[in-house]
Amino acid sequence: KTLTATLPLYLHSLSGKGAHLATVNDYLAKRDAEWMRPLFELLGVSVGVIQTPDDQGQRRQSYSAAITYGTAKEFGFDFLRDRLLLRAQNRLQTEVLGDGGGFGQEGDAIVMRGMHYCLVDEADSILIDEARTPLIIGSIEDNVRDQIVQTYRWAALQAPHFVLDDHFEIDGETKRYELTARGRQKVRSLPKEDLVRTIGLVDLYEFIERAIKVHREFILNRQYVVRPGQKGIDEIVIVDEFTGRLAEGRKWRDGIHQAIEAKEGIEISVPTGQAARITIQDLFLRYPHLAGMTGTAASSAGELKKIYRTPVVRVPTNRPPRRQQLPDRVYGTAEEKFAGIVREVVEVHAIGRPVLIGTRSIDKSEILSRMLDASGIPHEVLNANKVAEEAEIVGRAGLRGKVTVATNMAGRGTDIKLENVVEQLGGMHVICTELHDAARIDRQLIGRCGRQGDQGSYRQYLSLDDDILKNGFGVDRSEKLKAKGLANPGSVDAYAPLFRKAQKRVERKHFRDRMVLLHHEKERKKMQREIGQDPYLDTPD
Repeated sequence: KTLTATLPLYLHSLSGKGAHLATVNDYLAKRDAEWMRPLFELLGVSVGVIQTPDDQGQRRQSYSAAITYGTAKEFGFDFLRDRLLLRAQNRLQTEVLGDGGGFGQEGDAIVMRGMHYCLVDEADSILIDEARTPLIIGSIEDNVRDQIVQTYRWAALQAPHFVLDDHFEIDGETKRYELTARGRQKVRSLPKEDLVRTIGLVDLYEFIERAIKVHREFILNRQYVVRPGQKGIDEIVIVDEFTGRLAEGRKWRDGIHQAIEAKEGIEISVPTGQAARITIQDLFLRYPHLAGMTGTAASSAGELKKIYRTPVVRVPTNRPPRRQQLPDRVYGTAEEKFAGIVREVVEVHAIGRPVLIGTRSIDKSEILSRMLDASGIPHEVLNANKVAEEAEIVGRAGLRGKVTVATNMAGRGTDIKLENVVEQLGGMHVICTELHDAARIDRQLIGRCGRQGDQGSYRQYLSLDDDILKNGFGVDRSEKLKAKGLANPGSVDAYAPLFRKAQKRVERKHFRDRMVLLHHEKERKKMQREIGQDPYLDTPD
């Protein structure tokens, strides 16, 4: 796939307007550009790579190359920064950004040359899973800073004392938290500091509702990690649910991020106003020529055609796949499921086949790691806390007797090379510990074994308290299934089809959400243009 990308990139670069390749993270952008550099140099075209730490000068140089590798996020932010700069210089051209190139030598100059052609690698991840993610450049207003910070801290301290159904209710459909009359009474009677007292009651209820939601739903090492930032101060970094990687620089909206900072007791970054925004979907619709590649797009072909007007072509595999699917195993509880996984790892490890275990979150990968330690199985853990060693861990994962526990990070863009002797033993064995919200992400992980016609096998493990059942069937039904699981120890494989059904429901819900977003964005932009606003820099209100 990486090699094939060079063909359209080279052809489009000949127009002299630049060709971009967007991928999911800096590691893949840099790796692919370095791998393909000799080929491009042979063809006589230059290559640039955009990395998150790059300054304006380096970015300008990378964009001036014939072909530029980078992440969707960086392309989006550069587009917004250029647009803000052009406005500041009163040089915002009608629609096409940067049609007249730079601005001579005085002052800042924009970095992008324009948007002509973009090839999106891992297209389903970027164009579908990330489609709803808005890229926002913030502008800070500091008049009420201290008051806001103190209220977040106060709400975080009080949240654990509120009881479900007594003080607050959760809407099953929208997942909204709402205080009951007793809950509001409790908020009014709680002791408050002077600054908190000056905040309106309705706002206080919102602060508390948000703090309760964060207390119950946002879990350290699952949705986020705490680690030192660039200035050495601890900060919250989101773990991307789809890729298992750290989403550097991304923040939750609507005060959720600040509520988590208050919960973890670290410095609160006051919510920012908005100077510029664009959704990933919108960004790629701005390219006159758009194409994409991925190993798992067939199931989303309809959506890609509808939104991006790009038909999907299936390319057959280089050699016929020899991957073997083993029957699903369903357990009553997560503990039993993990114990079952460890037993299977011990069996496969004894033969000498390498094993890759995929988990949905960092905390689960670490629980499994402790259980493997207890069973005396040597293994390596690959999760968002270990980005630097990623290439080495992946490089070793195909060796004889290797056991690797990984989050979704190992699922995208990694090519695990097998040792020769492993092929005779039956190839690599992949264990999926839970279903993801989209079947495509499960297939990405399964696709790490049996590559290029190698042998390989995989098995899906499930338990009746998995998140997918709650997301697909709602709280009531998932609680009943959980109770059944507790009542029936051992494996209950007959329930396996239920999980796929729940997954299909979740996929449909996400699809509807994306369609609604697309419609709203379209209407918002149309309305703003009609009243003479810039839809990327102005807020409609």
